[in-house]
Amino acid sequence: MLVVGLTGGIGAGKSTVAQCFAELGAFVIDADQLARMVVERGTDGFAEVLLRFGDEVILNGDIDRKKLAEIIFSAQRPRGNNSPSGSGDVCRSGS
Repeated sequence: MLVVGLTGGIGAGKSTVAQCFAELGAFVIDADQLARMVVERGTDGFAEVLLRFGDEVILNGDIDRKKLAEIIFSAQRPRGNNSPSGSGDVCRSGS
């Protein structure tokens, strides 16, 4: 089996290429979509993000991904403490 990883910056066309692959019969795993699913309201991942980062990352009952990114990528926190433990859930949901 051939395994292909598709990477690129914002607006590089990853989604378009992934769609083309899917239309050609490839099985496509979208890690961005999996990452969103594991932190949806009511999931263990949501609870972990809330516990680690607090109410300030909640907007209208959902995780404010922009605010969370600002916190994670700021110099305010030690780099080793930034990854929510839900990242393991992303790996498991792709299996």
